[in-house]
Order: sequence, then structure tokens, then C-alpha cells
Amino acid sequence: MPLPKITIVTPSFNQAKYLESTILSVLGQGYPNLEYIIIDGGSTDCSVEIIRKYERQLAYWVSGPDGGLYDALQKGFAQSSGEIMAWLNADDMYHPKSLFTVAEIFERFGNVQWLMGSNTFFDEAGRPFLYDDLPYGQRWSRLRLQLFDGRFIQQESVFWRRTLWQQAGGYIDQNYPLAADFELWLRFFKHEPLYSTSFMLAGFRFRSENQKSYNQRGQYLQEAKHLLAREDSNATQIAFSRAMIGLIQIIPKRKWRERMAARLLGLPPRIVFDRNAGMVIRDQ
Repeated sequence: MPLPKITIVTPSFNQAKYLESTILSVLGQGYPNLEYIIIDGGSTDCSVEIIRKYERQLAYWVSGPDGGLYDALQKGFAQSSGEIMAWLNADDMYHPKSLFTVAEIFERFGNVQWLMGSNTFFDEAGRPFLYDDLPYGQRWSRLRLQLFDGRFIQQESVFWRRTLWQQAGGYIDQNYPLAADFELWLRFFKHEPLYSTSFMLAGFRFRSENQKSYNQRGQYLQEAKHLLAREDSNATQIAFSRAMIGLIQIIPKRKWRERMAARLLGLPPRIVFDRNAGMVIRDQ
């Protein structure tokens, strides 16, 4: 059975310091049915030279002025045709074999319409690391997103089916220059639950300079709150859930706290590795 076509879009602007590592993390997968698209915003560093090194392995690339990250993404997805879609920013990276893992999950579990990998990170030198202080921090539901506990769905490790993209309108909302990913997740949640997996798919790179997600975090939070305010949400249910989460924290046994919180939030099961069965879905 042929592997599904996977579309990856990388928006880039003056990220030459990291861009080649990002490109190699995609092309180095060795995935045979890859559609890799790079949209460069008219970089003035050596980004274009780096892209040209790999242009024979790209499905499409262009360099020229654009309206920023999300405008570049919209242009990239407009050129795409993959059954599975994702984007990887020009400083982040995929883990080895992640595209094969994604393909197997979507092929094996037909009910999974979008997926988030285990949260991982890279330091500035590209060394991977983990941190997660919330037991259910890597599982999401629409209710948990609405509660807005200050944590976020890790964009670089999210993949979705084209059918869900089309069902949700097939666009990136340009009205939110920082939180358009948050807006897209809210639209996805109106149609399908987000499944997560313990497999590592991609990581976010922490940088010491010019990192919007850190330098403009306050603006991102304001945009996210505005998006939540426009949602057709049940305010009573959200207030009740927030109060219950607080009460659950006083339960003495951690395992009980985690199970009750997961049930209250309606978190979907995770796709995990089982020594005997391989990939399985478990409510954990």
C-alpha cells in the first residue's frame, strides 16, 4: 500500500542561521511521498542560497515580499495537494522517522483526523530536551483549550488530514498576526477531537534573540483571549469546570487527580507504543 502524501510548508524570513537544519530535518526523513514547500518572505540574508541548494527536492518554493508568517502559510497551502498537512517554522525541526510515524498513525486509526506529537524542544544549539509539569499537559480537548490554562498546543508537532482542513474552511485567518494557529485549532475542535501520541514528532527551538513567541507573548495572549471571547461557549460549564479542577487538586493521590481531571476535561485517549502490539490507543 503506497504511503499517503504528506505536505509540509515552511515559512521563512531571514532565518539562515537555522533554516538549513530545518530543511534537513524534513528531507532527511527519507519519506518517499513528501511534498515540501518553502515560502520565503524576501530574505536579505543567505536564506535563498540555502533554499537553492535543495530546490530539486522541493515541490515548490518562492522568495518575495509577503504579509508575514500566516500569509506565507496560506500561500504555501494553496500550492499543496497532500492528504496529510502540517507546517514547520524555519527554526524548528522534526525528529527522525516522524513522517513515517505520522503516516502509520493516520493509516492505522481512521478516526484520527488531527494529531499532536509528544511535546519536545530544542535549545539554540539544536539539542533536544523535554519538560512538562502537568500530568495531562500533552492531551487536549476543546474544553481544555477554552479554559486557557496558559499552555498551548505544540504547533510544530501537529498534523491533520486535508479533509479536516477543508471542513474547517481551508484557510489561515490573517486577522491574528500572532495567534492564527490558536484560531485554527478552535475551528478544528468544532469538527473533531485532537488525538495525541507519546511518539516524538517535532520540537520547538528556543532562541536567545528575535523570537516572537517569547518577545510578544503578551500580544499572543490577548489575541487568544479575544478568540475565546468570540466562541459560542457555555460560560456556566466553563466556570464549573474551572472550579472542579481546583477541587480536584486537593485529592491526595496523584493518580486519582489525573484520572478525574482527564475525565472532567473530556480528554481523548493517546496513541502510545506497546511492546507486544506496537501502536495502540489507550485512555491514559
